[in-house]
Amino acid sequence: VHVVESGGGLVQPGGSLRLSCAASGFTFSSYGMSWYRQAPGKERELVADITSSGGTTDYADSVKGRFTISRDNAKSTVFLQMNSLKPEDTAVYYCKAWRLVWSYWGQGTQVTVSS
Repeated sequence: VHVVESGGGLVQPGGSLRLSCAASGFTFSSYGMSWYRQAPGKERELVADITSSGGTTDYADSVKGRFTISRDNAKSTVFLQMNSLKPEDTAVYYCKAWRLVWSYWGQGTQVTVSS
C-alpha cells in the first residue's frame, strides 16, 4: 500500500495551492479519503473528507468556503484545492484512506503560508 502526498510548498497569504494524494495497493474507489493537517505544537486535525463515490464531502469550519476536496477514482488520486490561504493554514498536510476498520496514511507534505 502506498499513499503519497505532493503539491505542498511556500505560498503568500491569499494565494492558492493544490495538493494531490496518489494511492496504490488497495481498491481506491472503495475507500473514503480525508485530508488532515498538523501544525507545530498542535494536534492533528481533520480538514476535509470525501466518500468513496465522491458524492459527499465535509469540511472543518476553519476551511469552509476556501478549500475543496475532490477525487478521481480512475487515477486513484484525491485532491485538496486550497484558496485564500492564511498563515494559520501552515501545517503538514496528510492524506488518509479509510474503510471500515482499515486506514492508510501518507507521509505528509509541508504547506507554509508566509509573506
